[in-house]
Amino acid sequence: MKRLIAAGLTLAALAVQARAEEIKELNFGFISTESSANLAKSFEPLIKDMEKAIGVPVKPFFVGDYAGVIEGMRFKKVDIAWYGNKSAMEAVDRANGEVFVKTAKPDGSSGYYSLIVTNVDRTDINNLKDILDCSKGYNFGNGDPNSTSGFLVPSYYVFALNNVDPSKCYKRVVASNHEGNLLAVANKQIDFATNNTENVSRLQATRPAEAAKIKEVWRSPLIAGDPIVWRKDLPADLKAKIYYFFMSYGRLGTPEEIVHAREVLAKTSDGWGPFLASSDAQLIPVRQLELFKAKVKVQNDDKLSADEKAAKVKEIDAKLAALEDQQKKLPSM
Repeated sequence: MKRLIAAGLTLAALAVQARAEEIKELNFGFISTESSANLAKSFEPLIKDMEKAIGVPVKPFFVGDYAGVIEGMRFKKVDIAWYGNKSAMEAVDRANGEVFVKTAKPDGSSGYYSLIVTNVDRTDINNLKDILDCSKGYNFGNGDPNSTSGFLVPSYYVFALNNVDPSKCYKRVVASNHEGNLLAVANKQIDFATNNTENVSRLQATRPAEAAKIKEVWRSPLIAGDPIVWRKDLPADLKAKIYYFFMSYGRLGTPEEIVHAREVLAKTSDGWGPFLASSDAQLIPVRQLELFKAKVKVQNDDKLSADEKAAKVKEIDAKLAALEDQQKKLPSM
């Protein structure tokens, strides 16, 4: 990891002047985990420091759903974006995106957990078995379809592995962002909802009274830290400046500059530390999860013949094997 960071910083520092003048403004996209006003307040100090460091105006880009940020990057309305892993995968596959760093905690660790949460007063909802009881007519708050923790991870671990279709199991399924789902649970508007540890921590900081009304009833395996993605076709010298900013922020500079950056990061989102180097390789587990989910769906599809199932499963297994081989070839970090 240290060698990778050092190499990236050296390349950034030595980057020649090339085509930065072609970019008059950099648009930074933010997935809609909560209201645009809250996101703007959280990320404004980081954006200002980034703008100063790279010498190009940086403008925040907010839309109502994850797909809007992905499409914004696809049509070059977004140059760099903060995504979850699933939405980053979509940006890489459909919008010429590339992962270059990921978020981390102040202690240097990276990662978070998907959750199912309910109101603290609910004595009838305490575990996975209760969540999957289709006889109760529950109202379920699902996440954005492009959300890793709000949709993909619970779709596989909670529902696919237990052969449960939420649309058939529950009286009502509504989709919202993480903040919306937490508030709906706190106010008893829905019975339970998907979420994650990052947004629960953020709610504890911003709206502690509502956060106190939330209880966790299911937790996923660890999910990799959120990727920061840029458009591959940005000018090379500008990418070098951007990379240098992210990897040096909170690490390099005068003692006062380092303290300032650490304070800004600590107040960004649910509380971050210095960024870590990353690449598209961090998306391999998400790709595997998508394929595992598809495999379970095929295996449980009664409309397919045995031969059709076997053919589809074979195709999925081949893709999984290719990803496993790719993962084995990656250098250890």
